[in-house]
Amino acid sequence: MAREVRCKTLEQSLVALAKTHAAIPSFKNKTASGSHLSNVHLCISSSCFLSGAGQDVGRSCILVSIGGKNIMLDCGMHMGFNDDRRFPDFSYITQQGRLTEFLDCVIISHFHLDHCGALPYMSEMVGYDGPIYMTHPTKAICPILLEDFRKITVDKKGETNFFTSQMIKDCMKKVVPLNLHQTVQVDDELEIKAYYAGHVLGAAMVQIKVGSESVVYTVSISLINRTGAAWIDKCRPDILISESTYATTIRDSKRCRERDFLKKVHETVERGGKVLIPVFALGRAQELCILLETFWERMNMKAPIYFSTGLTEKANHYYKLFITWTNQKIRKTFVQRNMFEFKHIKAFDRSYADNPGPMVVFATPGMLHAGQSLQIFKKWAGNEKNMIIMPGYCVQGTIGHKILNGQKKLEMENRQTVMQDMILRDVSRPVVCLLTLDLCPLQLEVKLQVEYMSFSAHADAKGIMQLIRMAEPRNMLLVHGEAKKMEFLKDKIEQEFTINCFMPANGETTTVITNPSVPVDISLNLLKREMALGGPLPDPKKPRTMHGTLIMKDNSLRLVSPEQALKELGLNEHQLRFTCRVQLQDPHSDPDTLSRIYTHLKSVLKGYTIQHLPDGTVMVESIVIKVSSSAEEPNTKVLLLSWSYQDEDLGSFLSTLLKKGLPSGLSSM
Repeated sequence: MAREVRCKTLEQSLVALAKTHAAIPSFKNKTASGSHLSNVHLCISSSCFLSGAGQDVGRSCILVSIGGKNIMLDCGMHMGFNDDRRFPDFSYITQQGRLTEFLDCVIISHFHLDHCGALPYMSEMVGYDGPIYMTHPTKAICPILLEDFRKITVDKKGETNFFTSQMIKDCMKKVVPLNLHQTVQVDDELEIKAYYAGHVLGAAMVQIKVGSESVVYTVSISLINRTGAAWIDKCRPDILISESTYATTIRDSKRCRERDFLKKVHETVERGGKVLIPVFALGRAQELCILLETFWERMNMKAPIYFSTGLTEKANHYYKLFITWTNQKIRKTFVQRNMFEFKHIKAFDRSYADNPGPMVVFATPGMLHAGQSLQIFKKWAGNEKNMIIMPGYCVQGTIGHKILNGQKKLEMENRQTVMQDMILRDVSRPVVCLLTLDLCPLQLEVKLQVEYMSFSAHADAKGIMQLIRMAEPRNMLLVHGEAKKMEFLKDKIEQEFTINCFMPANGETTTVITNPSVPVDISLNLLKREMALGGPLPDPKKPRTMHGTLIMKDNSLRLVSPEQALKELGLNEHQLRFTCRVQLQDPHSDPDTLSRIYTHLKSVLKGYTIQHLPDGTVMVESIVIKVSSSAEEPNTKVLLLSWSYQDEDLGSFLSTLLKKGLPSGLSSM
């Protein structure tokens, strides 16, 4: 039985909302009949509906409907926007009311903000009270990054309509931690299972299953990583949803990239320049710190290395706490020396940026869209002796994306916040007010060297192809990538694996047809009877029709003989017969017409048992034929055919044959 899956992406911009909103029906309440996402129009138990990351990087938020269960995968924000487009548009799920009525659970794959940054907004401001699943490391690190994001957005930029610190705490109370390879029963039908993704500390691939139908969702995996390599069962899901950030990239060896990175840092420091490495606080930051720490020790380097304060101490604390989530080399070394306790890397103070001489600074965030990394970049950009190394992907719209594309002059916001004492009328003491002054835009000239060296934790094209070989999905769906690059990977996947691959854009619907298998036990007696009937031996590669009675008991299905089913269920047998009337023109008497029919059938049907019975009927196997006519129209004969369901094909053949009439010159017996 073929069933249908539809996958849809949602554009977050107001323009696209105006264009598409009228055409997209709202989600059905999960407690209503036919509980599935109505706009996904899904009959199978699996469908995907993207609320972001459709042919776009950032703001990952995917709605999956599987067997009537609605699951949200990730709830991220977009680094390139500072307005309403920053978060997914949850009005596509419901125009009013809380999301609790429409979602069975939420699953967060890892702690990066483009996958979890909208979580408190969704749960506390839009409204969701159900379970939120994530791994233990993600649960520990996620609130730290969310609070840092809130401080930059609200405390420093002064934005409103944003989640508070208390909302982050209330959101995290709804989190249910996941262990790897543990099957979690969300309810009686829905189960989820987490696999190691190796993307960053605590990142997980997730298998979602209802009955025999399943979907696997993965962030970009890392097959070689300091946190360990990704792995998943050969689970053959109906759909594998994968990020495709580096869809056209096949990286050189990691060792070559590390050697090139160290060479560029060393050369810049030797000529007295400063090196800025924008990173996110966790993930590749620790990886590069270990690399430089080892190099500095070996080369006896004296130039200082700094890491922005605040998040660093907490980040390294959690790497120590979850040391079992790192690779084997780090775990073995941990017995003698903790690789996350750095001798050469010190905490950074913002005043150090003006110090003379060479230095290396790791600063957050990684895309130069805000925060300390952007402030340091503004100070160092005008000196050609300096260098900035971008170790990962930068979303369009960020400063990082602009300088990687060769832009040498940048329009920067020149916003200044000052404190002023003011004496207000009827107030006996001065009141301190914060005033934000928007000055003229600052034009920044970029003279420092810009290098891009991919230490990203996202899988390249080779890694994604290897993941497909591991899981063997029936269909593939690419998200979180750029359209042109995704198109290249899509063609490559379809050519190599001969499976359908989809890359829906925001606002598009993709339909996937699947054939779920239903396991059925067959009784030994029924198999023996089928073998006794003859025919070719069973071939596992070729389907074979078997006749029997299907019994459902204790959530299992069995195919047995009708006799065994009647006995087990304590039922009496009833004969079901089919009846058909055929009109025939024949001038003979009714008995003679019946004799002519008998003669005709004897000549046509060879190998069948045909009897002319004394009670005025002709019998062919189980089929009974009677003839009658009326006194008003004696030449119009009405033939009554009756047969059991076993002889349905033969009964249909006879009715068709007799409708053609009897041959002329046919004698009666």
